[in-house]
Amino acid sequence: MKHSFTTAALLAGMAALAASCSDMKQIKRMPYPETERGGVVDNYFGTEVPDPYRWLEDDNSEATAAWVAAENAVTENYLSQIPFRGAIRERLTELWNYPKEGAPVKHGDWWYYYYNDGLQNQAVLYRTQQPGTPGEVFLDPNTLSEDGTVALAAASFSKDGRYFAYAAAASGSDWVEIRVKDTATGELTTDKINWVKNSGAEWAPDSKGFYYSGYEAPDGSVYSSQNQYQKVYYHALGTPQSADRLVYEDREHPLRYFWAWPSEDGKWLFVLASEGTSGTEVLYRRSSETQFRTLLKGFDADYAPVTVKDDALYYVTNRDAMNYALCRIDLNSPKRIETVIPEHETTLLEGVSSVGGYLFASYLENAQDKIVQFDFDGRRVRDVQLPAIGTVGGFSGDDETTELYYTLTNYTSPATVYHYDVASAESTLYKAPEVNFDPSLFVTEQVFYPSKDGTRVPMFITHRKDMKLDGQNPCLLYGYGGFQINLTPGFSPSALMFVEQGGIYCVANLRGGSEYGEAWHRAGMLEKKQNVFDDFIAAAEYLIAGKYTSSERLAINGGSNGGLLVGACEVQRPDLFAVCLPQVGVMDMLRYHKFTIGWGWVVEYGSSDNAEQFPYIYAYSPVHNIREGVKYPATLVMTADHDDRVVPAHSFKFAAQMQHCQAGDAPVLIRIESKAGHGAGKPTSKRIDEAADMYAFLFQNIGVPYRPVGK
Repeated sequence: MKHSFTTAALLAGMAALAASCSDMKQIKRMPYPETERGGVVDNYFGTEVPDPYRWLEDDNSEATAAWVAAENAVTENYLSQIPFRGAIRERLTELWNYPKEGAPVKHGDWWYYYYNDGLQNQAVLYRTQQPGTPGEVFLDPNTLSEDGTVALAAASFSKDGRYFAYAAAASGSDWVEIRVKDTATGELTTDKINWVKNSGAEWAPDSKGFYYSGYEAPDGSVYSSQNQYQKVYYHALGTPQSADRLVYEDREHPLRYFWAWPSEDGKWLFVLASEGTSGTEVLYRRSSETQFRTLLKGFDADYAPVTVKDDALYYVTNRDAMNYALCRIDLNSPKRIETVIPEHETTLLEGVSSVGGYLFASYLENAQDKIVQFDFDGRRVRDVQLPAIGTVGGFSGDDETTELYYTLTNYTSPATVYHYDVASAESTLYKAPEVNFDPSLFVTEQVFYPSKDGTRVPMFITHRKDMKLDGQNPCLLYGYGGFQINLTPGFSPSALMFVEQGGIYCVANLRGGSEYGEAWHRAGMLEKKQNVFDDFIAAAEYLIAGKYTSSERLAINGGSNGGLLVGACEVQRPDLFAVCLPQVGVMDMLRYHKFTIGWGWVVEYGSSDNAEQFPYIYAYSPVHNIREGVKYPATLVMTADHDDRVVPAHSFKFAAQMQHCQAGDAPVLIRIESKAGHGAGKPTSKRIDEAADMYAFLFQNIGVPYRPVGK
């Protein structure tokens, strides 16, 4: 490990945090733009709901563009006056600047891996014929645009390793263009597929073409119009998109997702259908047939195919197994279903992969990964001995795989790559990153705290080993709480910078995720969504009661569904937090389903079009619960102009309403990134700029100046 400073220097920097707030520069704020309040009122089952900022939903209007420019000017003026903003960006750049290498995966005669030399906007795909020897550049996404804003959203190799298909997303949009590269010549083929979203290329077993899921070109705005009637197509290499064969469509259900999944032996083709972000149905047919039949009926359970062996589909499901199980179904006699790996009473089965003639099951135990190896009849072969506690990535391959590589990461260690021998089960270190900090100075602890209803909720707390529980520590609490997404230990340069400064970085594993199975998920969705906010508020109260921090030093942050979390908690408990940092949040719960793919979240949230669901959605919808005369925390709303998943109108309306109602002196600003989207594929340079602005705002508004370490 490479250390850029000593323990003594770090302690000297920490002592500087005791400096009085007299060091803090007083910011002279520009007035907020005068945002017109319209007279739109909607009637929901007898309840009249004003929507004064409906006009901000029009992302093509000159008025919206002018408002965005004016708000960004106010925000930039404020941030530019924070004296340590540049020092934060400098330190973030140092922490980000380390080589990042992914786990090699074999395709054909080559091993492929992603590598970023430190500050490249996008990771580069390299290949080598023997891991550990110098590789050659195979695809550099940084060359796909001048500013690094085109990123790879998906990538896949044909079974024979001859072709590589990649889905490129521009400026953070969910829309992608699929291109194909010949691995023998290194040249692009003529194949080009457009109007694809939530899909990459799923290669046919004969490597002559691939399946993908596409939409018709939008009639209205590319970035906000609702997407309907997703279809599955087959593309034969060397032919134009206009010649692609329609494999499956459902004209009776415009608001469903569909994905193709062929068996490796080429005998069977499956289509997975979903009405939203959870709950699936599996259709199937022989490759020689034309009509699909229902194999596993939906949509009240989840099915994730693993492999087909001896005409039996192996799949992970929560059908009658809230912690998930692995089952197999006889494709020739589909009434025959057997449990291969039964549900564990207390541990979540996250997924299963088929590698080298074995099944590798990934379990989540108290939000930490463990890997178990089974045979195809469900007999336990061994527990894989992992080198450390953390989050594991990898354990993928095919039946011929004898060796593989995987990654392991946690809050104080970036992804480290290990080699694994399938036969001997031996893990050996392959690549450890050289980082610009001393991880021995920091520690992560896991605590459990009671929520409002007594539910025991886990939380990771990362801090300096010499931290004192005096209630004066800056604290950043992060959460998500939804869509079965689990928050497991992961490395963040920006969070580490905060901890360097004596801050405490906390991640709460709220209900709505599936850290403890489907029951944990369902306890935080639909009419039980308030549980998620209660869990987050209880985490804040636990940290304050335990003297980790105080309400004057506590900030909260989350993105997407986590942005909704921050917005809802801010309006419910404005007294509890000093700073609120919602990113790309779902803030208007009454209209979210009317834009792009928002309809897919109805299974999670419910819909304002439903008389039974409207009341509980309206009760927590952030935009609709901001009240005049309330002193709200300092707020920096963050969004992006190309976010076509959670359209920026959510953040626009939230910021405008918050500015209108704010009765206190704390600033309410909105930062609107250009040529960026929901977050995936965001260039390194933009990530650093965004983090620098967020943390500068945080330190400024908790009254603690950032001190360059050792000064």
